Amino acid sequence: MKRFSFIAASFIFAAITAVSALGQVPAQPTAFKMAIIDTDAFGAATGGLTRYAAARKALADEFRPLENEIQGLVTKYNTLGVEIKKLQEQASAGTVPIDQRTAQTKLEEYQTLELAIKRKEEDGKTRAARREPQVLGPVLREIEKALDDYAKSKGYALILDSSKLANAGVILAIDPTKVDVTKDFIAFFNARPATTATTAAPPR
Repeated sequence: MKRFSFIAASFIFAAITAVSALGQVPAQPTAFKMAIIDTDAFGAATGGLTRYAAARKALADEFRPLENEIQGLVTKYNTLGVEIKKLQEQASAGTVPIDQRTAQTKLEEYQTLELAIKRKEEDGKTRAARREPQVLGPVLREIEKALDDYAKSKGYALILDSSKLANAGVILAIDPTKVDVTKDFIAFFNARPATTATTAAPPR
């Protein structure tokens, strides 16, 4: 901020000097308005961007059956792993006769489950990578347009993403009460009518 202020002051001083040399009255420098918006707040179910939160929920709901299926397989996989470990311990101790055919069947089922889980996880990641831009893309474009319109309507020359800045560790000190307009932008966006863009339906 200090570096920016020094550079701005240098330009202003140069402009005033040039105008004064012509015997004219120097014009007042244009105020530079900036603000910060916390984009992490956009997806909040309460108090966030309603259409964005709805799109995220729709995406999560679409993949919930697959997540539940994978979780069921993981539970079965873990239970089977405990059973196999117990059989191995009994075999090592030699105190309890082990049905080798049963043990082999459990081991094969365990390995099959492991492969099934990995394949379903990979399939889920591939589908999510394809569906996310289809589901969230339209509303993200609405948000980008709304940010531009908001900045122009409020006279902001620059709006920064406070969540990204905080994660990057580049904010040394700030007074959010003076520059944070997150709630105001959320109200601005939610009051706007939705565009004609629609979310692509999931493949059948």
